[in-house]
Amino acid sequence: MSERLTFNAPVPSGAALSAGTAPPVDAAPPDGTTVSFVEPRDRAFTWMLLFTAVLFLRPQDLLPPLDFLHLAELTATLGLGSLIASRLARGQAISRMTPELVGVVLFGAVIVLTAPFSIWMGGAIEVFRDMYSKVILVYILAVNTITTPKRLERITWVLVLVVGYVALLTMVDYLHGTHMVGHGTRAQGAVGGIMGNPNDLATNMVAFLPLAAFTVLRRSSGIFKRAAAAGCAVLMLAAAVASGSRGGFLGMIVMIAVFGAMAVRKRPGLVVAAAFAGLCALPLVPSTYWHRISSITDESKDDFGSAQERRTLIKESIEAFSENPLVGVGAGNFKAWNPNGRSAAWHESHNVILQVASELGIVGLSVFFFIVGRAFQAVFATRRLVRRARRAAAARRTGNAVDPTAPQITSAEAELLDAHSAAMLASLCGWLICAVFASVAYTWTLYYLVALAATPRDMLRDRQPRHAASRVPTGAIEVAHA
Repeated sequence: MSERLTFNAPVPSGAALSAGTAPPVDAAPPDGTTVSFVEPRDRAFTWMLLFTAVLFLRPQDLLPPLDFLHLAELTATLGLGSLIASRLARGQAISRMTPELVGVVLFGAVIVLTAPFSIWMGGAIEVFRDMYSKVILVYILAVNTITTPKRLERITWVLVLVVGYVALLTMVDYLHGTHMVGHGTRAQGAVGGIMGNPNDLATNMVAFLPLAAFTVLRRSSGIFKRAAAAGCAVLMLAAAVASGSRGGFLGMIVMIAVFGAMAVRKRPGLVVAAAFAGLCALPLVPSTYWHRISSITDESKDDFGSAQERRTLIKESIEAFSENPLVGVGAGNFKAWNPNGRSAAWHESHNVILQVASELGIVGLSVFFFIVGRAFQAVFATRRLVRRARRAAAARRTGNAVDPTAPQITSAEAELLDAHSAAMLASLCGWLICAVFASVAYTWTLYYLVALAATPRDMLRDRQPRHAASRVPTGAIEVAHA
């Protein structure tokens, strides 16, 4: 037997739910019941998936005539239009507000408000107009459409597939010796955009590899899905190695360490097997890669002098910040700062913290730290809420007292959210280490990670009875009696 509560549908008691009123779930479900949201259709979420695929795959790079269509802008616009129309039709505000969204919007405001004080106002405004304004709009789309565990699983799977496909194309190029840099020893992304150079390629591979790896570890994933995810994970790892990125190597080491610590408690056998397979694969790694990695500690092996250049850029970034500590030199303007007095003029900071400090000052740096800190905080909040939900479910089965404020989720959803939060912790740690060696403050990767870290926490809070009673549901609620 099942009872379904939907907008404007009758409640068994005879009451009615109108649009804008949440169903009465302010009490824990009776013994032997589980509560899960019925997945509603949502065109905005479909456009979000298509935008994600277009952003990472960049089909216009492979088929130049597609550039005329502006596919990324088109899918994002259609998604936002669908989102606004559906929320207004339900009598809701245009967007829900979360601390992370506030931080993302504030960071954009800092870019705009500091532009008049920059050394090149037009350049700072261009960073906002051409890049960061789109980040804000798509983040709004993400936070309002990734509202159920099923949707979280779908967008995660899309990311695994598209990043895995880019890794595959990159490895094909690497094996054929095409699109190489660094005297033919380093692979760059097979597509442009956010993977257009070796360091950005490695950063993205490190950031999204845990999503593929935890899909492999989840028992509920089908055999085909786990096999495909394993293939994508191997390709991402190989692409990160082919990039020859030293920052990517350090990020990968940290990511793998966090991943192993989170996964070994759940699937120790698979983790040990993966570690053994990794050790067996080490002889396959090109000697040129180990030669470049060894230059981290031995500069005599740095064939291009990039380590010395990085130190120079660190010094110059600090100087730019010290001269403009409050508002910086302007978004995207560090490379144009004091070109005649610099040893490494017309270069980025190659350090995300110094990039923000030098370009947006202490104001921008504070907001940036807030965004990154909130992402980590959201991961830990998700894990706490999942544990509470599981304890409540166990207490319900044994007839013990149940925490009335615990989120009401199924065991499958608990498994998904637990694995996802573990993957996100590894992803964020890996990204952060890579970002210390890259200028990636305004690009997409971080904000996808923030959305993927924060939305599970929000959907769990929506499942808490005390919250659900005051919220408009994104879809129907189904109470299924065991």
